[in-house]
Amino acid sequence: MRRCRCLRNGALLDILEQAALDRRRVAGWTHNFYRYPARFSPEFAGAAIDCFSHPGDLVLDPYMGGGTAVVEALARGRRAVGNDLNSLATFIVKAKTTSLNNAEVRAVRRWADEVVPRLSYWVPRREVEPFVDGNKTRNLELPCARFIKKLIAAALASIEALPTTNVENFIRCVLLRVGQWALDWRNSPASAEAFRTKLAATTHDMVNDLIAFMEQVRTRAAENPPDVYLFNEDAAQIHTIPIFAEAQERASLVVTSPPYPGVHVLYHRWQVDGRRETPAPYWIAGCSDGAGASFYNFGDRRGSGFDTYFEASYRTLWSIRRAMAPGAYMVQMLAFGEPLSQLPRYLENMRAAGFREVLPASKGKSPRRIWRDVPHRKWHASISGRGCSSREVVLVHRAV
Repeated sequence: MRRCRCLRNGALLDILEQAALDRRRVAGWTHNFYRYPARFSPEFAGAAIDCFSHPGDLVLDPYMGGGTAVVEALARGRRAVGNDLNSLATFIVKAKTTSLNNAEVRAVRRWADEVVPRLSYWVPRREVEPFVDGNKTRNLELPCARFIKKLIAAALASIEALPTTNVENFIRCVLLRVGQWALDWRNSPASAEAFRTKLAATTHDMVNDLIAFMEQVRTRAAENPPDVYLFNEDAAQIHTIPIFAEAQERASLVVTSPPYPGVHVLYHRWQVDGRRETPAPYWIAGCSDGAGASFYNFGDRRGSGFDTYFEASYRTLWSIRRAMAPGAYMVQMLAFGEPLSQLPRYLENMRAAGFREVLPASKGKSPRRIWRDVPHRKWHASISGRGCSSREVVLVHRAV
């Protein structure tokens, strides 16, 4: 493995800190295909990739969420492995990183220009009922949602005429983005006309973003195939997935944001009317949900103890270490409900799994970690004193 840049004088930590503290809105490439909860900034992921890997290296995100690290790795000429327990995350990242050929792009634009303007709430119910999953459309009968539900169902019915699976998945991702705009935390209904206008414009914007991203990937990967491998597995099994188990390849860098102890993010729901949860994203994406918030958070948000979290965390860290090359770096961003007790425990898990923390210090200064205030996110702390969970820390470790 090629050696990374020297950490002398904390130069790389300074680069990471500047990127971690960046307050600009998430933008660029395909990052805005969907507002995935608890996503970190492309600036941070990109800085970590630039600092700790080289073109052609294999970058892993075992809890990829919306795929920020995967997209940034590909845009920088790296190969990428993304994994997430949430099937919705895998679907979204696949849509963000799957190229469309010219015929498929034309089909997408034709759908936006010809099909979307004809979507109507007054379509006969019998025509859209087969495309409505009652288990995944809970709370969409609310006054602020039922018009949008009918329009989305009509749109889903229309995708049967699309030419390829890639086009179908892309349109589903567009519907996710616009459905999220129309429903999530919304307590005043979007009109049918506003929805159609938004849907047509967003379709063109997203296909333009995908084209630009793929041109960047092809340019940066001229000497290295722009490979991306996506999995929907428990991170505790990451070392057993084919790219690592069969090819005997190892990751040169891990950039990720794992679940946070004591902080529970709504990875799997929208909140209609500002408070009522619906699994509608899984209906639109056509994928299956897990078993509640605890399925994605290493523990239930109503729980008072954290043993379950740290036991699950250790298993995943152990597996991640086995998927990494010796000397490879792992860069994480995470928050804690109770930092004073939970951060040391998490660091002990890292040590036991085979990692050594890297704490560069400038001359005359003590080792330091990067802390940042968290922008608004939909999460719940299971403890009193929620202020602790409003700060994130950046951890840099090396596989030993």
